[in-house]
Amino acid sequence: MGLFSFIKEAGEKLFGGKDAQAATAAAPSQDELNTTAARAIETYIASQNLGASGVQVAFDGSQGKVTVQGTAPTQAVKEKVTLCCGNVASVTSVDNQMSVTNPEPEAQYHDVVRGDTLSAIAKKFYGDANKYPVIFEANKPMLTHPDKIYPGQKLRIPALK
Repeated sequence: MGLFSFIKEAGEKLFGGKDAQAATAAAPSQDELNTTAARAIETYIASQNLGASGVQVAFDGSQGKVTVQGTAPTQAVKEKVTLCCGNVASVTSVDNQMSVTNPEPEAQYHDVVRGDTLSAIAKKFYGDANKYPVIFEANKPMLTHPDKIYPGQKLRIPALK
């Protein structure tokens, strides 16, 4: 699957920020910050109820890199875990080392840019704007509504069946 790149400033705000730093009396070490960030990403993945097991996340804040291990029941779940990790502010790359119980072909990916809609993305990849629900379903539960995508977000684009 390889290493996936993401836009550092885009994504869920799971950790960091001025409030989190102000809440600590003594300045935490980089290792403590990395551990806190890794746990936040693990919690976020678990909250998506994707069905992955044994998920372990490591975060290297100096590089903005997430490494994730565990077992995914399908390739789609593995790819969704990659997106959960990467569509987080401060993450620039994800190394997904998860194993897949039922392997299947990998999906393509699309980086959302200003002005993108799921219909336009469907037209680009499938030649039919009305196929946008395929992309929406492939990115649930991270997407909650077809109109709620944002620049910098990375989306899975599965092959049509």
